[in-house]
Amino acid sequence: MPVTLLGAAEIRALAAELDVTPTKKLGQNFVVDANTVRKIVQVAQVSPGERVVEVGPGLGSLTLAILEAGASVTAVEIDHRLAERLPVTAAAHGVADGALTVVDADALRVTELPGDPTVLVANLPYNVSVPVLLHLLETFPGLQRGVVMVQAEVGERLAAPPGSKVYGAPSVKAAWYGPWRLAGTVSRQVFWPVPNVDSVLVAFHRDSVESSGREPRGDVELRRRTFRIVDAAFQQRRKMLRQALAAVLGGTAAEATAVLERAGVAPTARGEELSIDDFVRIALAV
Repeated sequence: MPVTLLGAAEIRALAAELDVTPTKKLGQNFVVDANTVRKIVQVAQVSPGERVVEVGPGLGSLTLAILEAGASVTAVEIDHRLAERLPVTAAAHGVADGALTVVDADALRVTELPGDPTVLVANLPYNVSVPVLLHLLETFPGLQRGVVMVQAEVGERLAAPPGSKVYGAPSVKAAWYGPWRLAGTVSRQVFWPVPNVDSVLVAFHRDSVESSGREPRGDVELRRRTFRIVDAAFQQRRKMLRQALAAVLGGTAAEATAVLERAGVAPTARGEELSIDDFVRIALAV
């Protein structure tokens, strides 16, 4: 029996039945267009037999599209009503037993994922998209690639190169794990309710010897040290690094200058000019 997708009328009927009103607090905007969820799955190159983690499945639009492609899904849902109903909806739409696992939890606090998924596909809540992404990538090294739908401003920041006007701490921290790219735009009209912001798809691949020919950048301690330096650099964007990083590189501008010179980074540079590899070199030079 093939998996069938949700239509707009059924989504609204489900929401009414569950007394679910999409809320700004949870960043909820449900996708009501089948072509859009199929496009996301296609961009993510989901293959039969893969294990996918989805965050914020809501009423199940994207979930069913992933399952339609032959993958298994671990869905993390913070709303108890939605988490309880999702398996019922899946069964009614032809999903086989065992193909869907629902985790009733806050994605920011999840530390275990059944099935050890390797792909992330999600329509992420706008208000927590970056923290959720960084938490998942930090906590689950088995996640090798993914495609997420986020607010356009957030997506552009995640994929921004050094020197870009929107390049910032999220850009650098995301790049620790591998390259990111903008992978498509999404019309506001495919959502219910219609949001007042534009959305984009962002794709990533985790760096590995297999995918990039290089080892991961470092261990947990190096990552934490690097991220502290990144935060300090972007808290005072207009200041030169010798001043912006003084507090985390010894306490004075002179000490910060010495560390930066050891790292091969100009003390007069600013945070937005540096790549993730530059920040790693600074952390290693401390």
